[in-house]
Amino acid sequence: MPESDLYADCAVCGTRRAGPAGPRHRVAEQLVCGSCITTVAVCDGCHERTLTLSDTAERTRLCSECTPRWCACVSCGLLSARHERTDTDHAVCVSCADVFFARCFACGRHSANSRYVSGGLRVCAVCASGYNGCTRCGTLLRGYGSCDWCAHPARVRNYSFKPDPRFHGTGPLYLGLELEIVVPYQCHDEAVELATEHLGTLGYLKRDSSIQPSGFELVTHPMSYPYALGSFPWELLGELDDVGCSTHAGVGLHVHASRAGFASPAHAFRWMMLIYRNESPLTRLAGRRSRYAPFDPAARARVKNTAKNHTAALGLDRHQAINPYPRSTLELRIFASSLDVGRVQAALAFTAASIHYTRDLAVADIHDGAWNWETFAAWVAARPRYQPLSDQLHHLELACAC
Repeated sequence: MPESDLYADCAVCGTRRAGPAGPRHRVAEQLVCGSCITTVAVCDGCHERTLTLSDTAERTRLCSECTPRWCACVSCGLLSARHERTDTDHAVCVSCADVFFARCFACGRHSANSRYVSGGLRVCAVCASGYNGCTRCGTLLRGYGSCDWCAHPARVRNYSFKPDPRFHGTGPLYLGLELEIVVPYQCHDEAVELATEHLGTLGYLKRDSSIQPSGFELVTHPMSYPYALGSFPWELLGELDDVGCSTHAGVGLHVHASRAGFASPAHAFRWMMLIYRNESPLTRLAGRRSRYAPFDPAARARVKNTAKNHTAALGLDRHQAINPYPRSTLELRIFASSLDVGRVQAALAFTAASIHYTRDLAVADIHDGAWNWETFAAWVAARPRYQPLSDQLHHLELACAC
């Protein structure tokens, strides 16, 4: 090494001293002093020290020499050697493709905005233009005539059934209800007929093996909160109870809230923290603690990231108090299922109210206790539109005592 290099700037600390810092070491065409060389990271591929490493979808850190033909995933942004192509001609890593994208039946590419095709297939947005639509509801068809929905409305669909969403009411905040219902075998057909007749095009029924001993999941299309209160067929719940259906703490009520209904990722973060900081009153309101909806510390620690982007959920269990995996929604999973109208309406009201409440919270508000349950409960009590929630809070003695 030339003597002049002994006094060259260290690429890590910037010092020019040769003495205590020791000799310079060459790292990727740059010089590093002896004190800093042990802090320089090692590439997981070539095992050489390097000043610049890239995170990869394979959960390694590699230097540029080891990633000459790797592509950045359009979803998570990480470099990947094993990737697929999307309908927008971008690369997507295998992990994101499996979780966040659907493979197009027609062209084989992955799509983040796929469409449902009658019969259970999915096609990308590009290929969807080549398909006919059902003359009644617009569902894409492989041929002509009616779709599987219109031909057989009174049917419990497969768990994987996911039709194109039909939005009801005025956004941007929409809520999707998932209500798991225990249905005895002897009243199954009658319950299915009742539910599909009342729901019409507002929702559908799905199989769910977690409902024991038997039953179905009632799923609605996205609804605004006012639309849900005024237009959901609430009488259906009582009629299902009358024919023998029931619920228990082992079955859940889940509410999907559209990510577009949040003003910003910071707003989503404030909402998620309100949930996680109030586990005790919320489990009382929800009517259960469940292994399918735990207030997991690992999930709480990552809310700053999952509030920004669904891809940050990779590695977490979906079964959380808040499931952050869906691309377009955040799923609140804490509530026990119920056929009591007041309790179901309270779950929807809480979701809408808590999102509205956290929308404009400032740092000063939070320092003054805005994340405290009592402050939130007082805010709810002053707003009649959330009356179903207020009624439940009073019934459970969770209302503001002021």
